[in-house]
Amino acid sequence: MLDEIVYRRSIRKYLNKKVEDEKIISLIESARLAPSGSNTQPWHFIVVKSDITRQMLAEVSHNQKWMLSAPVFIVCVADIRSRIKEDIDLSLDENSPEQELKQIIRDTSIAIEHLVLCAEKLGLSTCWVAWFTQEEIRPILNIPCDKYVVSVITVGYSDELPKPRPRKSFEDIVHYENW
Repeated sequence: MLDEIVYRRSIRKYLNKKVEDEKIISLIESARLAPSGSNTQPWHFIVVKSDITRQMLAEVSHNQKWMLSAPVFIVCVADIRSRIKEDIDLSLDENSPEQELKQIIRDTSIAIEHLVLCAEKLGLSTCWVAWFTQEEIRPILNIPCDKYVVSVITVGYSDELPKPRPRKSFEDIVHYENW
């Protein structure tokens, strides 16, 4: 798995090639198996292939037109109802104070990273897109206001080979026993 981690890149240019349904299922399955706090599994995934819907998602993602070269988007949604069971009105956005929101974003992010690394293993490429607001993205996919869109993952076969980005050294980030 270290090879997939080492060679994974955020890809913004994809080949005009269909992604096999079996591979998409494998991506979602890898995310489904991710760990979560108290085993709440707050994630949901919306697979988007429609040209029109992908166009709308790219537009609300600050009009990042490069996204449209990816044949598949996987919209990753965190469900706070996995932690808040009471039937209370909730409307989540980037400024919501609920502690549970932080927990579901954390857990869904773990699942997303499973998906991204599985894509690399299957010969697919991805890019994590999160430059949007809840208010703009949710209506496109009829996502209820008590759900939180964590990311849109573009998926396809890479048509570029970006160089590795600089990384901090091991010594700069590791501490033993205390800070």
